[in-house]
Amino acid sequence: MNAVTSTPAAAAVRSRRRLGDRFGDLALHGLTAAATLAAFALLGGIAWKIFDLAHPAISRFGLGFVTHQGWDAIHNKFGALDLIWGTALTSFLALLIAAPVSIAIGLYLSELAPRGIRLVIATLVELLAAIPSVVLGLWGILVLGPFVGKHVEPWLHAHLGFIPLFDSSAENSGILIAVLVLTIMVVPICSSICRELFTNVPTELEEGALALGATRWEMVRGVVLPYTRTGVSAALILGLGRAVGEAIAVTMVIGAGYGIHWSLFRTGDTLASKIAAQYQGAASNIQLASLVYLAAILLVISLLVNIAAQVIVRRFSHQRLAGS
Repeated sequence: MNAVTSTPAAAAVRSRRRLGDRFGDLALHGLTAAATLAAFALLGGIAWKIFDLAHPAISRFGLGFVTHQGWDAIHNKFGALDLIWGTALTSFLALLIAAPVSIAIGLYLSELAPRGIRLVIATLVELLAAIPSVVLGLWGILVLGPFVGKHVEPWLHAHLGFIPLFDSSAENSGILIAVLVLTIMVVPICSSICRELFTNVPTELEEGALALGATRWEMVRGVVLPYTRTGVSAALILGLGRAVGEAIAVTMVIGAGYGIHWSLFRTGDTLASKIAAQYQGAASNIQLASLVYLAAILLVISLLVNIAAQVIVRRFSHQRLAGS
């Protein structure tokens, strides 16, 4: 064997292999570095263009644009506070509803569902993410809005009307409809990530808890959830980013109202829905620049949300590696 591996032919093969490996390594490094630089360049180009187009509004209104209420296209007086409030309210309420639902779906698919139907249910849940926003918004107008306006909102107002969230008359469009539509859009993302996290919990930890006499719920509460809590938090933050940036579906169901209020039955507006609704029909250059200013605010919020999610994911990875 030594005589065969030491022949000139074998040495030539090894030399060609080393040359090919070096070329492959250089090509891999070059392609990955180019892709990374292209991503940074694209993000930088988008940010530069948005802030450049928003410059007239930034120069005229300054940071007061963020704290000013009202959107008066006739007198060219614009403010983003109402829209920031609407974005925060709809996104956080959607996440508040979607979080337990997503965690429950993930736990059911990873811990409780029979093996024969796990893939079917997981596929059906993930198919929700493939529904176009405009289709979901149309369904919200035709089906969800009338149902909530005729049945859900009157019941909530009759039993919980003393709470500011439910103190207005029922409507077929409004913040509550937008929250429910956003919830439907957030659940597939969060539940899919949660399912993967729960599936990757070491089997020996779960079996050890059960062997010590823990019930399945105690095992989930004491092993699965603590082991995955950071990753689940990151998944929910990513879902929040999805809700913050949604435009078309929200525009179709939220009703384009003004003002800062707590009632979920009244109409409202968000940063993304305002841009989607008025950009094509902007009556003046300053209104157009103000809409792009909204896009700049939305870009900053989305970047902060995604950076927070990445930080949490990295921390989760470090914890898992340290634990292993």
